[in-house]
Amino acid sequence: MAQTHNSVPIPPLPLADRAPTLAPTEKLRDEMDHIDQLLAQARQQTNLTNFGSDEFYEGLRILVTALDREARLNATGSAATDAQIVMLLANRLQIEDWYTRHPEIDEQQIIAPLIGLGLPRTGSTALGVLLGEDPNVRSLRNWEAMWPCPPTNPATMAHDPRIAMAELSMQRRAQNFPRMTAMLPSTATSPMECQLLMALDFKSQIFQAFAHIPSYVEWFVDKADLVPTYHYVKRVLKLLQWRFPPIKWRLRNPSHSLFINALNQVFPDANFVMTHRDVGSVIPSVADLYFELRKAYSDDVDLHAIGSETRSVFERGMHRMIAFRDAGEEHRFFDIQFVPFQEDPFPSIEALYAFLGETLSPQARANMQAWWRDHAHENRSYERTNPAVFGLNPEQLREQFRFYAERFNMAV
Repeated sequence: MAQTHNSVPIPPLPLADRAPTLAPTEKLRDEMDHIDQLLAQARQQTNLTNFGSDEFYEGLRILVTALDREARLNATGSAATDAQIVMLLANRLQIEDWYTRHPEIDEQQIIAPLIGLGLPRTGSTALGVLLGEDPNVRSLRNWEAMWPCPPTNPATMAHDPRIAMAELSMQRRAQNFPRMTAMLPSTATSPMECQLLMALDFKSQIFQAFAHIPSYVEWFVDKADLVPTYHYVKRVLKLLQWRFPPIKWRLRNPSHSLFINALNQVFPDANFVMTHRDVGSVIPSVADLYFELRKAYSDDVDLHAIGSETRSVFERGMHRMIAFRDAGEEHRFFDIQFVPFQEDPFPSIEALYAFLGETLSPQARANMQAWWRDHAHENRSYERTNPAVFGLNPEQLREQFRFYAERFNMAV
């Protein structure tokens, strides 16, 4: 197996010396050298050279440029972001190698997936875990998202060394960042968002979460073409299900809301489940999470920039989502409200299965009930940062997102 790196923050190291100011031509040359170094490291780790379509390169270039010019990374941040990018490039090389050796993988079909989207911090993680307890469906597991190659084999999965690697990564995160672990409870085998699969095309909100990169965010949200990104997500899903049915996928990622039209082009038969919660709680919670992630990578975190960017990006996502639904696609959506779901998720899950025209089997129900009994009341309390430090006011947020609350019959 190729050498791998953790995909979670690592303990802070001493501050790095600030790089000297460079002239524009020197900056460009230095950034191109940086990209070439990252590509070379991935090739060296894997002994492979074929990255597939070169469409990923635009996102890689814009990302690395933003990290170098804007992110104010410390030594930990520089090392960790480079390691993350090399890991993604190495994964991409291995994916393409499997397709080269087994072109029949492309014959796989991704049929009518259920895709969770909406605002983050709305109960989507718990919903994803519960749905993943159904043995008749397929979820993207944490360890598979981190290292999709070799493709999952049911005969050896129970002892796959990547599971232990992912568990070790989670343990390190819990030891070094207990507050973030409380914010994002997860295990090696629990369902994961599609963020890392999108990141293989270097168009993913995961990069925004870890670093202040406004030029990348502007390009990603408003200018980038996400159709190739979703085609690559589908490419990886085909690989993962090739030796490991079932093929009925349950996927999720809040940022899909921003790119719902591109997502629909690639998955035209998808159904969608959308979770909802008071934005006065949601947006500050997202900003707090971004702060927790970024402060490990930078000693100069702009809190107001986090708040402004978070508010703006998710407002656009909700406008785009509502426009898509109102353009004749409402019948493909199932909505779940946070409060009743937290009180008892099973009426919502039963109604969701009915919406899909599927049967909730006794085994699936028993698995879900066992997970809910064991995990629903776990103590995940943590000290929340005052929204004001991000320049956020819950009442003003509720007014800004009134269009969203009224559209989905939520109290303003």
